[in-house]
Amino acid sequence: MNTHEARASLGEFQSFNERYYSGEVPDEEWKRWNAERLTTVLRHVTKNSPFYGRHLQGIDIERVTPDDMGVLPFTTKADLRRELHDMLSGDIRDALIYYETTGTTGPATPCPRGPKDIACSNVHLEKSLRSLFTHYFGDRKPVIGLMGPSELYSFGDTFGDVVTRIGACHAKIWPESQRVGYRKALELMRDLEIDVIMCSPAACANLAKAAVHNGFDPRKDFKVKLFLVLGEICTPEFSANVKSIWGADALPTLYGTQELMVVATGCSRGRMHLSRPNYLVEVVDPDTGESLGQEGTGELVLTMLVDDIKPLVRYRTNDLATVGPNTCDCGLPGPEIQVIGRVPDRIALGEGKFRPAEIEAALLDGVGGCLGYQVVIGKDADGGDEVTVHLEMLEEISGPTEVIAEGMIQRIRERLGVPAKVVVDPDLDPITQTGAYVSWKAARVKDTRVEYDPDVETAKRVAERYVHTS
Repeated sequence: MNTHEARASLGEFQSFNERYYSGEVPDEEWKRWNAERLTTVLRHVTKNSPFYGRHLQGIDIERVTPDDMGVLPFTTKADLRRELHDMLSGDIRDALIYYETTGTTGPATPCPRGPKDIACSNVHLEKSLRSLFTHYFGDRKPVIGLMGPSELYSFGDTFGDVVTRIGACHAKIWPESQRVGYRKALELMRDLEIDVIMCSPAACANLAKAAVHNGFDPRKDFKVKLFLVLGEICTPEFSANVKSIWGADALPTLYGTQELMVVATGCSRGRMHLSRPNYLVEVVDPDTGESLGQEGTGELVLTMLVDDIKPLVRYRTNDLATVGPNTCDCGLPGPEIQVIGRVPDRIALGEGKFRPAEIEAALLDGVGGCLGYQVVIGKDADGGDEVTVHLEMLEEISGPTEVIAEGMIQRIRERLGVPAKVVVDPDLDPITQTGAYVSWKAARVKDTRVEYDPDVETAKRVAERYVHTS
């Protein structure tokens, strides 16, 4: 694609996005947009990607429509890890910046981004953050603390670029960086009077633990009003627990990956809205791959509609989600997506199989002051499943732990169908702090029924290398 064509296509996206956020795109135009973008991407990848040239061989791509995506094969994480640079639809010199996946659960895969990728992805985060900041701060620009990795990883660049365009002061104060550390991060939060922290859900608890450890009071010594979280599930129960500790709201701000970029963004109502111009969405049965349509609950499958350096076709995200129409009154457009965990994180308990969000909701419903938890699954004397929950609590917030334990045991029995015990533990396994590094399950569930779990072993190594609160 020559420079003129690239600019014209980017301009087309920019114009369409402005109309999208103004509510000016009728249904018939959406049908045309999706069909034209799909054909453009299929032509682009079959011509320029060695992998897709083979993967889609024999398919008449000119006849594929958004209504019959099933004629196309899935793309999987295994494909990305095997093919590496052969996934790309262009030379690396066509990209503006090079990223990789973290490589914690497999080989790091290249995730370069071109000019269209960056512009078309970041615009949705910018619209989301502008809406959120107006809701919480009015005309005042908040001070923002960015707490996430930057080297070879898009977090710092993406959020830094967007908040700079918004005109808000930000500091990159990732506490797990050797240059910063938890105490320095906390001091900066205090001294800069930071209003907004962008981080993983696990970091909200880790920061609170570090604050207490270093003699700070999370509610009194800081002016944080809002945690915008990403990288893991964020249940309403988790958000309420964070507010009990910090006096600040915790809302999901972004769903995406290094490979897929900004798939959905958050709003002031705690919901997530699809970046609709950039993706075709499918929901499939996670066990059979059978398509369930464009809405419903299942594994999320995405086809990228931006024809830049690495568009993916029918990519199985390995994430469980519920997709539905926009019923939100926040003012942002786009279908709603609720991410409820990874496919491998579903857990069999008793007679059922439960998603991470269901388990966390059973644990934290009505609970405040929880600094962390670990679910240990084993067998009782009769060979049935049994759960022991280890909790680290701030009793001045939670109240009597005996009451907390009693309610938790009852909810686990009623919702998950298994007996439970609760142990208040001031020294939780450091693996519980790894969160977004590997997975919710690896960080928070110890399943003694399973002899070996590679994700758990990875999380142990991550905990040894990174996790600290000093």
